[in-house]
Amino acid sequence: MIPAANKNEALLSEIREHPSPAGQFRLWWLGQSGFLIQYDGQHLLFDPYLSDSLTKKYAETDKQHVRMSELVIEPGKLDFIDLITSSHNHTDHLDAETLRPLLGACPDANLLVPRANRAFAADRLKVDEGLLSVINAGEKLTFGHFEIHAVPAAHETLDQDAQGNHRYIGLVAKFGDWTVYHSGDTMLFDGMVDILKPFDIDLTLLPINGRKPERRVSGNLWGKEAAQLTKDIGARHVIPCHYDMFTFNTETTEEFETTCKDLSLNYTVLKGGQTFSSTQI
Repeated sequence: MIPAANKNEALLSEIREHPSPAGQFRLWWLGQSGFLIQYDGQHLLFDPYLSDSLTKKYAETDKQHVRMSELVIEPGKLDFIDLITSSHNHTDHLDAETLRPLLGACPDANLLVPRANRAFAADRLKVDEGLLSVINAGEKLTFGHFEIHAVPAAHETLDQDAQGNHRYIGLVAKFGDWTVYHSGDTMLFDGMVDILKPFDIDLTLLPINGRKPERRVSGNLWGKEAAQLTKDIGARHVIPCHYDMFTFNTETTEEFETTCKDLSLNYTVLKGGQTFSSTQI
């Protein structure tokens, strides 16, 4: 088991007692695609997976989800979240064992899901559809300090419902002077650079576990693709994610790091529970 850099009460203390300086933000990687952003006293939580639900679900199958990294925090302890996102319906991005305790601890928090997934998400979480905020690619919503823009994601295709709503999305968060892109799960697709470049992104949060047919799960960017995408859209910094969670569906950061160095691209590789500051961009 890969140990967390920070976890439990020590992690909570760091978040609560050392707020980000005025005009700056702090970010923590919570594992898989989960990131917590703190800005001016408000908190945005991207795609948290803070349980062992998938390990339990697949324990008696031929596709076991063996956890590699320590759980950094129990979701019910995060009682200060303002906005939570789910980029699509796969359990490591829409986990009832994570989201129900979170919503219980944060009754005023908004949970943002793709419009195409509203009914599915409400059923999984056992909540009324009206309690979920929804968005589709090309739209924007504002929650406190956070202006959220939705963009398409291809996991592995640009899948849409009958009304043309995207089932997989990425989110561009604008707050203060900063712009952060959380891709959700995605591969490259035609027009992706043209969609993202106008946002003038400071930081990208991108999956690097790639895609192999033998895994029998939808694929993602490879490390070299995540680095090149960041370079192509003119973003200033990149942090990788979606690795070191399950033994059957992971990659090392070596290819990602090598490509970033070749491209003279600023990057940071975090450990579970580790913090990152906008002063590092």
